[in-house]
Amino acid sequence: MERRKFLKGAALGGAGAALAAPMVNAQNAKTMTIVSTWPRDFPGLGLSAQRLAARITEISNGAIQTEYFAAGERVGAFDSFDEVASGNSQAYIGADYYWVGKHPAYAYFTAVPFGMTTAEQNAWVKFGGGQELWDELGSEFGVKGLLAGNTGTQAGGWFNKEINSPEDLQGLKMRIPGLGGTVMSKLGASTVSLPGGQIYENLVSGAIEATEWVGPYNDYFMKFYEAAKYYYTAGMHEPGSALALGMNASWWSGLSDFERAVITAAAMEENAAQYEETVALNGVYLQRLIDEHGVEVKSFNDDVWDAFGEASEEVTDEVRDHSEMAAKVNDSYQGFIQSSGGMMAKFEVSFVNQRNRFLGLDE
Repeated sequence: MERRKFLKGAALGGAGAALAAPMVNAQNAKTMTIVSTWPRDFPGLGLSAQRLAARITEISNGAIQTEYFAAGERVGAFDSFDEVASGNSQAYIGADYYWVGKHPAYAYFTAVPFGMTTAEQNAWVKFGGGQELWDELGSEFGVKGLLAGNTGTQAGGWFNKEINSPEDLQGLKMRIPGLGGTVMSKLGASTVSLPGGQIYENLVSGAIEATEWVGPYNDYFMKFYEAAKYYYTAGMHEPGSALALGMNASWWSGLSDFERAVITAAAMEENAAQYEETVALNGVYLQRLIDEHGVEVKSFNDDVWDAFGEASEEVTDEVRDHSEMAAKVNDSYQGFIQSSGGMMAKFEVSFVNQRNRFLGLDE
């Protein structure tokens, strides 16, 4: 055999051996029980979580058999973190800002007011030190997190009255979790954090007068328009909301290199897919909300945005003062915005604004 052919064949054979899934049978397949903060078959968020669970089994060629439980099927939505930290289940899919009661730094791994867009969030976690900080934070609770989805810039929310000044927020009963909820509380709103499956009934009953959820694609199916006709565009609270695959750290460390690679690849794939799906469908469903249900689309004015900004600064300072870990995460996060934000303004934002002006999309 010629030496060149031998070396080429050896290289291909080695790559194939490295990438091939192990031989699997029912006896040696590993079970991965996943709980979710979303209802089953929930458009957008829920379907994304189910897709990720199925993909892990598919990519692993059956070496990892996932068992998926939607919110309420095994544990309540907000019990998912404890379920996984305790080892009762191996993983959850949800938004890590739900766990700010555990540690306020968890907010930074979903979204914070006046924070990062989707592209910036992905860049920080993958290439700006965010993953290492996430791991350090998670080690306090025995949880390993990976990016597993992103909703893009979320809507400001649904309101049963117009918001024309900061004073209109005083006394408003609103569902809004995370640090965005803390900002609204500082402006006089009465805020609550409800799982997605409980929002509609509370809005219809009048228990809450406003709610944020995600964006037009996800929100369309929630039927919030039956109780609140004013739909506000971009909000300050979630400029690029990352979703997480959170795993029991001991279970994760016991996996083979192949198994960890499969889970990481599936999570990265869904992290991109959910955002792309949202971009593809948000415009379609925004128009349907307007045409089919008479929704009035509004934007917060500069006075309201300024009030949001001032309250957000207070909230950020309070989080930073919480602990050394919170300060470390905040400083890394804010430092990345300083380097990325100016660049994006000069390139992406400048281009999109000029493109939309030329196409008449800014009217």
